[in-house]
Amino acid sequence: MNGRRLISSLVVTGALLVPGLSQVAAAQTRANVRVGPVTVRVYDRVHKDYHVWDSQEDRRYREYLNSSHQTYRPINRLSRQRQANYWNSRHSDR
Repeated sequence: MNGRRLISSLVVTGALLVPGLSQVAAAQTRANVRVGPVTVRVYDRVHKDYHVWDSQEDRRYREYLNSSHQTYRPINRLSRQRQANYWNSRHSDR
């Protein structure tokens, strides 16, 4: 009797986990950034909009770092405050 309960519990647990695992796999696929014809968009939390990260944006980012005397770090490695400072400077340029 205990063997049947164990098997039943495992089947129910598996049935409940499968949809969640497929969503996790889909989220990881969306999070991967591929170089090539795929457009990479970066979310600006302060202004609640997206920016296309291409060679021009990378050049502007490097110019911003140079003018503010900061060493290069990928923007996703910066603190939220430093990212916000960059996006604020980009929005003031427009």
